[in-house]
Amino acid sequence: MSTRSAGTSPNARRRISEDDLRWADVLMVMEHKHRDRIVAAFPDLAELLLIHVLDIPDEYREMDPELVELLTLVVPTLLHQE
Repeated sequence: MSTRSAGTSPNARRRISEDDLRWADVLMVMEHKHRDRIVAAFPDLAELLLIHVLDIPDEYREMDPELVELLTLVVPTLLHQE
């Protein structure tokens, strides 16, 4: 399994791209606004993908131990549903 990380904000260090969406089997976003931005920017591609909203507030710094712990608990459960 391979993963990529990208942001939806114009200020993101690495913004999500059309290539990312074509590469992905599943998308996981922290908040509904992230999903909405992806759908607005790439409506045709987003329609083809399963996008999980994790309902984790986007208020953590990168690799924050608390965020890593939350993701470690939530993400495997969602992947096993596929």
